[in-house]
Amino acid sequence: MPTISPIDDFQGIAPRPQQASRDDLGQEDFLTLMITQFKNQDPFEPMDNGEFLGQLAQFSTVNGIESLNSSFAGLSGSMQDNQALQAAGLVGHRVLAVTDIGYLGDEGPLLGGLELESSAENVQIDITDASGALVQRLELGQQPPGMVRFTWDGIDAEGNRAASDQYQVSARVIRGASIESSPTVIESEIQSVTLGQFGSGMSLNLAGGQRMPLGQVYQIIG
Repeated sequence: MPTISPIDDFQGIAPRPQQASRDDLGQEDFLTLMITQFKNQDPFEPMDNGEFLGQLAQFSTVNGIESLNSSFAGLSGSMQDNQALQAAGLVGHRVLAVTDIGYLGDEGPLLGGLELESSAENVQIDITDASGALVQRLELGQQPPGMVRFTWDGIDAEGNRAASDQYQVSARVIRGASIESSPTVIESEIQSVTLGQFGSGMSLNLAGGQRMPLGQVYQIIG
């Protein structure tokens, strides 16, 4: 019986464009190859069922992955559109964000707060500038559990209006002989929003140039 050469195995297959990738095998190409393989197989040694089913399973798997990737791409685009709509609604709102940096504008106060798990005999808020120098200390006195709000009017220890800038805010909670530091939340206005790209989350651009992830927002005030 004459042997079948590799060239004979693929007779009848239309030549594919040279610019196409060798890895780019579509459903029509697969079926054409499969039919050609049936036509040219050795009748005395036909392809067994296991091999045939294995090829079908491989194609089905690849085709399924491509469909899944396409579905995920559509879902990702939909989520980004929804994220953009939510972001647009945040611009102009004021938030309490978990941070120790606050911005004092040319006018108005710097507002913030801290959460107390139990009552305190006194709460102190230190405002320091970029060089680490103490600008003002607020004595809040005795406070109950819960959210404690504070306001710095922007006046330094000398009685002058402090420069418009970012300041570090630290809180100390005093209970008897115990003195503990506490994380603060600072009130600020959202001026713009940066949408997440390449797996990163959405970021908020606050007044004064500070940028932070959405996850740091403690409360949206209004």
